[in-house]
Amino acid sequence: MMATARSLGDHLREWRQRRRLSQLEFALEADISQRHLSFIESGRSLPSREMLMHLAERLGVPLRERNPMLLAAGFAPVFPERKLDDPALAPARRAIDMVLKGHEPFPALAIDRHWTLVAANAAVAPLLAGVADISLTTAPINVLRLSLHPDGLAPRIINLAEWRNHLLERLRQQISATGDPVLVRLLKELSAYPAPPMQKTGSLDRDFAGIAVPLELDTEAGRLSLLSTTTIFGTPVDVTLSELAIESFFPADAETAELLTTMTATG
Repeated sequence: MMATARSLGDHLREWRQRRRLSQLEFALEADISQRHLSFIESGRSLPSREMLMHLAERLGVPLRERNPMLLAAGFAPVFPERKLDDPALAPARRAIDMVLKGHEPFPALAIDRHWTLVAANAAVAPLLAGVADISLTTAPINVLRLSLHPDGLAPRIINLAEWRNHLLERLRQQISATGDPVLVRLLKELSAYPAPPMQKTGSLDRDFAGIAVPLELDTEAGRLSLLSTTTIFGTPVDVTLSELAIESFFPADAETAELLTTMTATG
């Protein structure tokens, strides 16, 4: 049987409900009448491309999902999707490489929408030494799986319970925002990994005042305490770039900064 094509109204209604907005609430947010929105969702009215883009922007619909909405409304897709090695994305790739290289001797990596490793700087490799399952460090590498798998980095993460909860919550938020079925399956897989003993959650002796969740990692060189930040492209018009993120780790103390400098120089 052939799948029935979804209407524009179906797309809009799904994303509005995903954002937990009533028709009235969304109409007020989008600065249109509820009657107009109702007509669009029911198919009684077809919006202009500008109006459709406005509604998608207000709903925070990912660029990947805006193209099907445009097609459903009878418009051509406007957001290209290229591989990162496409010549058209060369300036963006150079920018990513520059950010990663410039962050050394501290670790930084680029990931796609499914947490697959796209690129990493020289400071990342020393952190992966000793991973028991070599398949976890063989491309394509899923960063979340590598971090939480029992044969990955998990045995060396001192505050595993805390870090695991942090990563799973980030993944849940991403699923809520995108509805990506691949991420849903990934969350199910990661949640099934053995949970660390609860007593490990109280093992930290540093207080970050609740502003960040540190990654405390045991390495052959010593204990590392890292804080992470996420960087995304501010105004992407390409699907691939809109889904890329750079995870940069910073030393949370002077000892970690010194160790990272030494590890990167000798790694």
